[in-house]
Amino acid sequence: MSKAKNLTSNARAGETKERVSPARIAAFEVLRRVEGEGAFAAPLLATMSERLSGVDRALAYELVMGVLRHQLWLDCVVAHFAGRAVEKLDAGVSLALRLGLYQMRFLERVPDSAAVNESVALVRRAHLASAAGFVNAVLRRAGREAEYDPTVRAKTDAERTAIATSHPVWLIERWSVRFGASEAASLAEANNHTPPVAFRINDQDETSILAELNAAETMTEITVEPSAITPRAWRAKGAGATLQNMARDGRIYLQDEASQLVAHIVAPRAGENILDVCAAPGSKTTHISVLGEANRNVPDGAVSDGVCVVAGDLHSHRLRVLRELAGRQRLERIFPVVYDAERALPFRDGSFDAVLVDAPCSGTGTLRHNPEIRWRIAPSDIDDLSERQARILTNAATLVRDGGRLIYSTCSIEHEENEWVIEGFLNANREWQVERPKVLSSLISDDDFARTFPHRDDTEGFFIAVMRRAAWVV
Repeated sequence: MSKAKNLTSNARAGETKERVSPARIAAFEVLRRVEGEGAFAAPLLATMSERLSGVDRALAYELVMGVLRHQLWLDCVVAHFAGRAVEKLDAGVSLALRLGLYQMRFLERVPDSAAVNESVALVRRAHLASAAGFVNAVLRRAGREAEYDPTVRAKTDAERTAIATSHPVWLIERWSVRFGASEAASLAEANNHTPPVAFRINDQDETSILAELNAAETMTEITVEPSAITPRAWRAKGAGATLQNMARDGRIYLQDEASQLVAHIVAPRAGENILDVCAAPGSKTTHISVLGEANRNVPDGAVSDGVCVVAGDLHSHRLRVLRELAGRQRLERIFPVVYDAERALPFRDGSFDAVLVDAPCSGTGTLRHNPEIRWRIAPSDIDDLSERQARILTNAATLVRDGGRLIYSTCSIEHEENEWVIEGFLNANREWQVERPKVLSSLISDDDFARTFPHRDDTEGFFIAVMRRAAWVV
């Protein structure tokens, strides 16, 4: 976790060069907005990266995600060498220290001198020149004592794991109770790994897409392989620019394998009416439509009606994003509707063959992609979300025809947002029965639900339940 190097003499505050690389400026700005405005790093990086070279873009991404993934560990080290808690420092100073320390401890190719120099220059650039000497001194000391391990301050095993993996203690304690201490530690550690890029192919000519990627693979260090858990899903490493260009053209869509699994479990059939209750921004909505289009050819060679997908959301601006996404993928049978899913929905009972409730959730299964979530949620949020999810599921169930199917999914790994919601629903609605999802048996829980985990499946953590309404009730 550490790398010991000697600082060169030009790391002194008085000799610090004022120039800061574009990558570090971008990383500092993204982290400032993530912490100060509650923004999410991934979309900010996507926007800012358009102004950066390929090298700077890669470094900015590494710095931002690395700092967020290791924030608690970094803060404990900073507190040790600064002699005060990070919370007592100016926000700009703490960000510069995290960035500098992350480079010194985790990035072998960045000299300590460069990490110190540019961190000092960052605080000057942020109009905090009076703190330049302090930042320089803290980072120089950290460089001299590179073997310091902040977990020595831990008083319990859970706190030790929390510091080592940079997760809130309460979350580690919760997972330890649910999965066991060893499993909780493995899960938390996996959340700090950079995930492979996963995508699905929208273009009907899948062969040409793969041929382009294979051609790129022969020229650069990239790998492309099929998903081990999701049909027609792909994983790639090192093909960022190529994939981004294809995504902009609408030929592929970047989406985690576990998220893609949801649409396959919905299994849209020719001529069906399907409701995606909480649809925006549209990843699963458009995937359902893509699969529906692929299923339009019937055995006698005729072409049937495609799947009609109604996409609902509380906010009209989010549905505008969904419309743009559908347009980019050339999908014409998606119909957005604005409503509040916690209230009665504006459709007749039994209107749909299948209803997907991809419920708003804590997102604890997505911490590899969205590490900032771990610092924003609290135990009370999980209880509140569980109640909301139950209301949405109950409202949505009335819209499924007799014999139709209801699919519930979250990107949370919390029991209260998953099994408890389904158990409560089934106890109150006896006409529904759980069906075993058609996925790999290794993904099926004892209750016949589908579950994925970062440390086990190298995907986001998802929960998926399938229920079918009885055609008649005694």
